[in-house]
Amino acid sequence: MLPLIAGSVLVSLFFGYRVYGRFVARQYALDDAQATPATRHDDGVDFVPTRPFYLLGQHFSAIAAAGPIAGPILAAQQFGWLPALLWIGVGVIFIGAVHDLSTLVASIRHDAKSIAEVVKIQLGPRAGAAMLVFIWVALIYVIVAFTDVTASTFVQGDPELQGLTFDFHPGGAVAMASAMYLLLALVMGLVEKYVKPKLWLQTAVFVPATLGVVWLGTKLSTLVTLGPTAWGLLILGYCFVASLTPVWLLLQPRGYLGGFVLYLALAGGIVGLFFGGFDVHLPAFKGFDAGGGTGVMFPFLFVTIACGACSGFHGLVCSGTTSKQIAKESHCHPVGYGAMLMEGFVAVIALATVMIISSQEMAGKGAGTIYGIGLGRFFAVVIGEKHLAFAITFGAMAFSTFVFDTLDVSTRLGRYILQELFGWGSRAGGLVATAITAGVPMLFLFAAAPGSWKSFWTLFGTSNQLLAALSLMGVTVWLQRQGKRYWYTLAPTIFVSIVTLTSLVLQMKAALAADATTVQRVNGVVALALFALAGHLLFLGARALLRPGPTPATA
Repeated sequence: MLPLIAGSVLVSLFFGYRVYGRFVARQYALDDAQATPATRHDDGVDFVPTRPFYLLGQHFSAIAAAGPIAGPILAAQQFGWLPALLWIGVGVIFIGAVHDLSTLVASIRHDAKSIAEVVKIQLGPRAGAAMLVFIWVALIYVIVAFTDVTASTFVQGDPELQGLTFDFHPGGAVAMASAMYLLLALVMGLVEKYVKPKLWLQTAVFVPATLGVVWLGTKLSTLVTLGPTAWGLLILGYCFVASLTPVWLLLQPRGYLGGFVLYLALAGGIVGLFFGGFDVHLPAFKGFDAGGGTGVMFPFLFVTIACGACSGFHGLVCSGTTSKQIAKESHCHPVGYGAMLMEGFVAVIALATVMIISSQEMAGKGAGTIYGIGLGRFFAVVIGEKHLAFAITFGAMAFSTFVFDTLDVSTRLGRYILQELFGWGSRAGGLVATAITAGVPMLFLFAAAPGSWKSFWTLFGTSNQLLAALSLMGVTVWLQRQGKRYWYTLAPTIFVSIVTLTSLVLQMKAALAADATTVQRVNGVVALALFALAGHLLFLGARALLRPGPTPATA
């Protein structure tokens, strides 16, 4: 069954890229004769024209973190693999990839402005301010959740890896491998900047070196052992520094190398799916209500699988960093639309890892463990059963590394947002904006118990997808004012808005229950704020569509 499922998904993604992706790209009339912001404002720091394959790896790594791995596994455990597979397949082609391509092009046509600035230009200053606040709150939730899970991973390995047998300290291995991975990225950035070797030569040297540091991390796993709070502070400190570092020094090379880790995970997953001969143990459908406060299929299936089907965070990456590196407009199709389809297949592989594990093996294990075990079994098809332990470790380390990569990107984007919101264009303003963006999660770190990230996941997924709907609303208004078709952005806006607003209402309701936890009450307050901000923005967008005004300047 797995080969049939995987083959169907790959064929669907191929035709989605070639047919629907090309259709959407044609609507934007991409023109390589037009100078992009990266070429007009090349400053060697934020604006850097970048080769498309190099940029694809960086962009893919930035958008494909733990979301497309944890979300499908959690949703499949609740509702079965078939609803999860259908939402990933349909969502990624007609909603997620359209959102990514659209926000990337809209940013480029607005001189690489963020999606919040695009909304401000199209809907007015109040809408722009509301969008900035919404984005920043969503980013804070990303940083809080992912800092906590990464710190826990560095302490004891993924906390869900208990029960697996290792001959080394799994948390120390992840910490050492991650630190050396970042150092390797810095070296690659310096080599690229000052030596300028051929890309194939850099790839031939640094990609194997990335695998080498993973192996070396297993050998030096006991050198660094800290508590979760200490690791959390160090991670946030790293994010502070990394978000102020020129993109050529860290973000670009780290993203490029991280992309190859994802490529390896994709390759191993494909081999396992087609040639592993694994049986499917998970039921295709388990019911419409899994129980609990977030157990109803509508809307929680959709917001649990945010990344992998549709993610507003991608729009922040597209308009925050990627739009400043696109060298030609035609690159938007493979980078924007194509990378999202690749993430969709990452989600399908993650889904397959839970499908092949029996209910007895699954008992008491979480998403990180399940992904590590499943991906390890896929890799063992190639490298043999005797290397299964290392393969499982690689899967778990990859999971943690993807999370870690997202953190400094989110902090950098948070800096951009605050600088836009308050007009802090100076170096000092960047320092203050970064300190605030990293400081608020630090308060959560001290206030919440280690491992609390799961309690924030549903609201994280909801805010993430609602951000996608708001971004698409801004793009839709822009398209209408340009006299272009816009139904392909309006339809996803309406659907995702209904899903996410329903989710916010249900989470507010859960916060009012007598037995609600402190985290649920905090989530309820934040859900109310997000509902109010989104309602205001959607009202302004609907009014602009129904009563078109003059076309504002776009640059």
